[in-house]
Amino acid sequence: MKKIIHAAVITARETLADHTLEIEKGLIRALYPSAAGHERANQEEIFDAHGLSVTPGLIDIHIHGCKGADTMDATPEALNTISATLIRHGVTAFYATTVTADEEALTAALSVMAQYGDQLPGAQLLGAHVEGPYINLKYKGAQNPLYFRHPDPTKYQAWIENGLVKLITVAPEIPGAEELIRYCVQHGVRVAVGHSSASYEQVCAAADLGLSQATHLFNGMAGLHHREPGTVGGVLLDERIFAQIIADGIHLHPAIVKLVVQTKGLERTILITDAMRAAGLPEGEYELGGQAVFVREGAARIANGSLAGSTLMLDTAVRNTMRFSGLDFHEVIQMATRVPAKAMGIEAERGIIAVGKRADLAFFDREYQVIAAMAAGEFKYQNENFIGA
Repeated sequence: MKKIIHAAVITARETLADHTLEIEKGLIRALYPSAAGHERANQEEIFDAHGLSVTPGLIDIHIHGCKGADTMDATPEALNTISATLIRHGVTAFYATTVTADEEALTAALSVMAQYGDQLPGAQLLGAHVEGPYINLKYKGAQNPLYFRHPDPTKYQAWIENGLVKLITVAPEIPGAEELIRYCVQHGVRVAVGHSSASYEQVCAAADLGLSQATHLFNGMAGLHHREPGTVGGVLLDERIFAQIIADGIHLHPAIVKLVVQTKGLERTILITDAMRAAGLPEGEYELGGQAVFVREGAARIANGSLAGSTLMLDTAVRNTMRFSGLDFHEVIQMATRVPAKAMGIEAERGIIAVGKRADLAFFDREYQVIAAMAAGEFKYQNENFIGA
């Protein structure tokens, strides 16, 4: 058994000062005030978290890559790199995100995830987020226009039936999208509107079918206008839809981050990174979906100036959102833990610190920097500032 003592434990609703977590067989077995003074038993490992905030492990539902690796590399080495990098930022689970590509490339990426996804060294791969190819050319962003296509049941059914795909981004206004959304919902796959020119009415109609998320709100979709609410208006006003946002100060102005959180609320706003392979590396030239990407002053863009993912990590997104919104750590961390877990239907075991939940934990210091992370009760990352008792 492991014990984390003297921690400020961030639960779904409050911060529990000076508390102890007991962890056994990968699960949280007990949570109580450290002053209760349970005696140390044989074979216990005790870790002193005095001065630290312990949160649920962060969950990134939209990440393409980092540290030179990309999901579309379709190699176990790339997945290993992504997993090992994310855990150092407190991310204990992620959904590897694909880009618009030909059938062979997408199949290869999904095949490698299925074969090696349960063997990763850090953050756990929970499934695939397929971003494209069923999107709108008008809002292509950095998605490669050579491979855009309408939904083909003979293709997407094979992806979905293997159980790996958990989230698909689609433009609901394109031919075949309605059938795709229905099929995904029937098979437990979440659907997000993105790279879309859908009208307000089309967004609401898609939500009627079961669409429940929006991919990087404001980016890659029809904007808000006072006479045409557009895709953004539909997402902001429909309470059934969770809104993903990239809080890097580049994709969204800080005031827009604050506006989204105030409009959608903490319960419907999800922090994501949309990180690509340049995240964690120096500025320079990289690649995404077969297109050259140039990273300058933290922004990743293709040659025409369109943003091409980000260089953001999720712990930085938390710190940024605190600064942009004026909310405190306890409130913002929910948008990177409990809310994505709820949106993806995994809240029964993840995203919350409570007895019986998985012991996926992140340890933050007073500056809100990650200094340790635990997945299923095992420390996967500890820096020199984390001291075990």
